[in-house]
Amino acid sequence: MKSNPLLDKDNGPVAVLGATGYIGARLVPRLVDSGWRVRAVGRNVEKLGGRSWSHLEGVEAACGDVFKPDTLEKSLDGCQAVYYLVHSMQPGVDDFAAADRRAAENLVAAAERCGVKRIIYLAGLGDERGELSHHLRSRREVEHILGSGKIPLTVFRAAMIIGSGSASFEILRYLVERLPVMVTPRWIFTRCQPIAIRNVLHYLVSTLDVPETSGETFDIGMNEVVTYNDLMLIYAEEAGLKERLIIPVPVLTPRLSSYWIHLVTPVPASLARPLAEGLKNPVICKDNRIRELIPQQLLDCREAVRYALEKMRLQQVETSWTDAGSLPPVEWSLREDPDWAGGTIFYDERRMIVAAGAEQLWPAVVGIGGKTGWYYGDFLWRLRGWLDRLVGGPGLSRGRRDPTSVQPGDALDFWRVLVADQGHRLKLVAEMKVPGEAVLEISLTECADGTTEVRQSARFKPHGLWGLLYWYAVLPFHNLVFVGMLKGIARASDAEIILHPEKLHDPTQ
Repeated sequence: MKSNPLLDKDNGPVAVLGATGYIGARLVPRLVDSGWRVRAVGRNVEKLGGRSWSHLEGVEAACGDVFKPDTLEKSLDGCQAVYYLVHSMQPGVDDFAAADRRAAENLVAAAERCGVKRIIYLAGLGDERGELSHHLRSRREVEHILGSGKIPLTVFRAAMIIGSGSASFEILRYLVERLPVMVTPRWIFTRCQPIAIRNVLHYLVSTLDVPETSGETFDIGMNEVVTYNDLMLIYAEEAGLKERLIIPVPVLTPRLSSYWIHLVTPVPASLARPLAEGLKNPVICKDNRIRELIPQQLLDCREAVRYALEKMRLQQVETSWTDAGSLPPVEWSLREDPDWAGGTIFYDERRMIVAAGAEQLWPAVVGIGGKTGWYYGDFLWRLRGWLDRLVGGPGLSRGRRDPTSVQPGDALDFWRVLVADQGHRLKLVAEMKVPGEAVLEISLTECADGTTEVRQSARFKPHGLWGLLYWYAVLPFHNLVFVGMLKGIARASDAEIILHPEKLHDPTQ
């Protein structure tokens, strides 16, 4: 039988794997507040450095990849415990179960070599005696792998997590807000026991101080058992919406449901499908021992929805499901050395000069997208977003997590923030469906006379003939949209334009 080790806050940090994800990025500062030193582990140093807690005393960032054992072992060296909050159920991953299996095996091996005393894992609730969905079976398999080693494993099994920014909550929110009449699968009458995000985080933090939780598996959920139909009606009431008409039908398969979710909500079909499949399984707590070991006030569904809506209204959404995923390498986008990357690289570069400092202009630059729009030709941007959504891309529906600031790794409509250098440079990499790779960059350079040069650059690396055709097809719109964007930035900043937008000569054009 594995022991229940007592951890000491003075004996080394605890590692959080998946520190830039939805749960991990919220967990890190709460562990620090509880007196623990934290090693935040992620694949991208830029994403880690962009988090609001990255400069807190007691937080250290480490680059570690669960698919690269050497980096994983370095990131866990000297840690007492590790939170395993990594999941491969992401767009672009064909077999997330196989990927999660390999990642869990790598984690166990690295943790044992590093002398880690405890592993904590957040898993999915579901009765193994029933026919679990592929997603829940994979989560259960990861449990078994993590618990097969020498290190005591603590598992918290949760159903739907209600909180601003979670994928499940976003599906609920968009379906209810956008569809006064909903034709739904019969799974909306499946019984479930959700839990509020703040209650999940309390369990995760407190478990380190309760050695009796080591080596144990716990079901976590709120007191009430509801159906998804109940959740939809509660959301509509709390959001002040008219009563929704919900019509369940037997013909909507998980695949069809995922396509419907993809079109109506920001959640892509690749993520929606395993979530929709899991909704057929009743997910109810069978074991409530954790409530005695870690007592806390559990929010009910109405309270959890109310808190989530309040966070959104106050624009205080800490993390979002869109935060997950790695930043793609785009060395080819460096203007100075296109030949190094190989192949043809197109770029469209313009500049203007305004009578304002970079500090005055930056809010307009960093506030682009989302509800603000793109300062010009928003109809064209929305059309491009709808076309992208129809072919399986993210479209514009993801919006942005925060309306006034961004950090590396944030989703911004159908872009992802690659660089957000305060007052200097915003660099976005495209995630829309396109036959190539695209980057959009806006930079600010202050001049000696107090003016500022605003430079906008679009770079594109085509993939084959379709990529070339795509570039030349959209090229005529650049002058219209990009010039309008630059002028819009000046207008939004109340800045006088000294030199109107001009295109910089480029031999590759």
